[in-house]
Amino acid sequence: MVTEPILPRIRPAIAALAPYRQGRQAGPDAFKLSSNENPFAPLPSVLEALQDTTPINRYPDATAGRLRARLGARYGVDPDQVHVASGSVAILHQLILATASVGDEVVYAWRSFEAYPSLPLVAGAVGVQVPLTADARHDLDAMADAVTERTRAIIVCTPNNPTGPIVTSAEFAAFADRIPADVLIILDEAYAEFVTAPDAVDGLAERVYERHPNVVVLRTFSKAYGLAGLRVGYAIGHEKVLDAARTTGIPLSVTAAAESAGIASLDAEAELLERVAVLIKRRTRLVTGLRAQGWDVPDAQGNFVWLPTGDGTDAAAAVFADEDLIVRPFAGDGIRISIGEEASVDRVLEVAATLC
Repeated sequence: MVTEPILPRIRPAIAALAPYRQGRQAGPDAFKLSSNENPFAPLPSVLEALQDTTPINRYPDATAGRLRARLGARYGVDPDQVHVASGSVAILHQLILATASVGDEVVYAWRSFEAYPSLPLVAGAVGVQVPLTADARHDLDAMADAVTERTRAIIVCTPNNPTGPIVTSAEFAAFADRIPADVLIILDEAYAEFVTAPDAVDGLAERVYERHPNVVVLRTFSKAYGLAGLRVGYAIGHEKVLDAARTTGIPLSVTAAAESAGIASLDAEAELLERVAVLIKRRTRLVTGLRAQGWDVPDAQGNFVWLPTGDGTDAAAAVFADEDLIVRPFAGDGIRISIGEEASVDRVLEVAATLC
């Protein structure tokens, strides 16, 4: 007779929370369009930097000091106003842990990045979801209205993952003016390099953290810079706010390889942004083709497009998978399709045409 072992008691909220579900992996003949990865191979200069990295038997610099100094010089801020962690989502986690606890609230739009709901729950706080507008954009007025005395943090994702639209500069400025100064605003700009909308907010170029010290801007090397497998992202904001994030972070989580690759990527930024321009052209071609078929595709400003497939989402994703196109379904809502290899664009259009 086999009996189940007695296990440690798990917090009910954690036991009920589904783990983060990564995009489905693709077979050798399939296009993986499920994880918003950059389809281009690493640049030779980045690979060379990885070979020259500190030996892996040594710990990395816990502060990622070289990369922080480089980013500080780039954006005209003190290195202490830069925080580097193992991906921008790690910084999100750290900031929520630093600001929210039992009885507190964290406001975010929905649908948005699927990791957002877990962040307040892990901290013991409550997530407050504010529905997107009819055109899949943040409803910033409704988000501001949702702020209460218990609100400790607000997440604004622009361009919004997975739907694609941006928050404009004017909209964000008006929103930030409405939020109490002691409530953290996290401006998640993971896809900023892909934005072409001239009125989009750019938290770093506009230095929004100076007028509003409660704003922290997030960026990542995972998407435009193609370092998703190395996990490195950064935040810029007020030093004391970032000190709180550094306090809650896991020490030594940014590897020496990730730091070196980040610096090498900044050195090769012009070449990397040429690749981004290619992906933007593919995005435009895909959006144009899908709309011509009758799809109601929202404004696409990231490296992905959104198909509002509603109740037919899982069935539609299965059709794509049968044609070796691995996409990201969000049951009951829609499908996110990353911009991948050139050949994938025509394949996506061919399959999408059968689903209209």
